[in-house]
Amino acid sequence: MFVKVCGLATTADIDVAAEAGADAVGLVISGTSVRGLGRDRVAELVAHVPDGVLSVLVVNDTPAVEAAGIAAALGFGALQLHGRAYGPGEFGAAAGVFPRLWRATALADGPDTRVGALGEEVLLLDSPRAGSGARWDLSLLDAARPEGHWLLAGGLGPGNVAGAIAAARPWGVDVSSGVESAPGVKDHALIRAFVAAAKAAAASPATGSAPAQPSGAPAGP
Repeated sequence: MFVKVCGLATTADIDVAAEAGADAVGLVISGTSVRGLGRDRVAELVAHVPDGVLSVLVVNDTPAVEAAGIAAALGFGALQLHGRAYGPGEFGAAAGVFPRLWRATALADGPDTRVGALGEEVLLLDSPRAGSGARWDLSLLDAARPEGHWLLAGGLGPGNVAGAIAAARPWGVDVSSGVESAPGVKDHALIRAFVAAAKAAAASPATGSAPAQPSGAPAGP
């Protein structure tokens, strides 16, 4: 089970996520998110991400080409374009600058749920209000379940991630507000508990064995 911990703000957050066994960490640049960081701060933090952990730049209101340039310049492993603002044209333009793209969307927006439909290598399905911690109806996946490298997000925490994995059968999971003590403030005990619960659930008989990581990229998809 691939686990991403998103919205990290300190080097200590990164250290804890890595030590807990997270496969990826997300750093946010956004003018509207409480977890949004300035470019200088993001540069400091991405440089701290250890080998073996995928660094993901997350944006929701930065022009796609600009975000791709930032991801390339700062040495990120992937760029997550989050929300309805990014369509096929934006993905195509960004790919010309930085090819490792993730697409994050909500089923409420009626997206194409085929992984790679816009050229992305990973699809993330979130709640309609990203970062809110709101849960969404996983039964909607019955009519639009992706195949391949896709992450489940939205309202997940240490206490419910096992059930969500069993219900949705994702390739991976993503968490942000579900491991916070206050908006934008990560709780290190909750990070450890979430990663442990996700990894254990993926290997349990109820959910099946964890999907294999692609060859040649042990730190990410």
